[in-house]
Amino acid sequence: MELGLVGLPNVGKRTLFNALTNAGAESANYPFCTIEPNIGIVDVPDERLNVLGKMYNTQKITPASLKFVDIAGLVKGASKGEGLGNQFLASIRECDAIVQVVRCFDDENIIHVDGKVDPIRDIEVINTELLLSDLESLTKQRVRFEKSARAGDKEGASQLKIVDTIIEALNNGKLAKTIQFSDDDKKFVKSLFLITDKPVIYACNIAEADLKKDEDSLEYVRLVKEYAKKEGSEVLVISAKVEQELTELDPADRQLFLEDLGLKTSGLNRIIKLGYKLLGQISYLTAGEKEVRAWTILDGTKAPGAAGKIHSDFEKGFIKAEVVSYDDLVKYGSVANAKDAGKVRMEGKDYVVKDGDVIVFRFNV
Repeated sequence: MELGLVGLPNVGKRTLFNALTNAGAESANYPFCTIEPNIGIVDVPDERLNVLGKMYNTQKITPASLKFVDIAGLVKGASKGEGLGNQFLASIRECDAIVQVVRCFDDENIIHVDGKVDPIRDIEVINTELLLSDLESLTKQRVRFEKSARAGDKEGASQLKIVDTIIEALNNGKLAKTIQFSDDDKKFVKSLFLITDKPVIYACNIAEADLKKDEDSLEYVRLVKEYAKKEGSEVLVISAKVEQELTELDPADRQLFLEDLGLKTSGLNRIIKLGYKLLGQISYLTAGEKEVRAWTILDGTKAPGAAGKIHSDFEKGFIKAEVVSYDDLVKYGSVANAKDAGKVRMEGKDYVVKDGDVIVFRFNV
């Protein structure tokens, strides 16, 4: 899973990226500090792995991983090549979802690229550039579908109709993801690789002093929430400065610091949780003396497809999956005890894997 961090210059995007990934990328108070996209790979926190690691006395614990891509600051006119626009748009098109960092704090010591803090204007600047980029891309692609339709290709005609529907919506300022399509049509839309079809998390970057306040009492945050609700996006309230401070603390002190601020968990954990939700991701587990590991799959994946995450041979030669839920395994203390209690099942090709399933695949190659 790849999440792209985007935002106007000086909104705290780089600070947040550093805090989330401990990458130590340069952060400065001037536009275009970021030139090349920075990439950080982080482990997905999953306490279940540690529990299973102790149960199996395992040699190795391997969590699932998540990639954050810190993409260059965007300005008005990016779709026409202004600032680092072309590079920005090429990078974001490759991401699975977008985390748009929005400045929701006032600080006269930190320059705003437009001179004044206005989160909705900032969001609309970025979204407008994404719309324009998609319009340009679709206009080029439309030629191909129009040619197929003229040749009498029914599928081409149907696809042209979808493309024209999206173009009309984009011209009216609507994101592609807000258009209602059938499940079959959605598959075609995905193949168009539209930026405005990607899931979005608006990360409201607030001042540390505002963390203890009710989110709905913060005007900037309230405005972003209202905006996000209209387009079906998620909102995360976070303080990049606090997240950075967390990275400087010992693990034992981090939870105390979070509790003092009235937070249950870190921003990283909350972003990952939202990312999994937006992209429909879950994790199943494998466990043994050599390794305990989490594997990320799409919710709804059947057993052979889940096996294929480990190795393509597992999927090709799939026979059965021995499955026990994590909760049952912990409750009974071992696979043997879970079997005696009737909690271990042999599942076939049609079994839909669930989050937290602990699985041993049977296969033949």
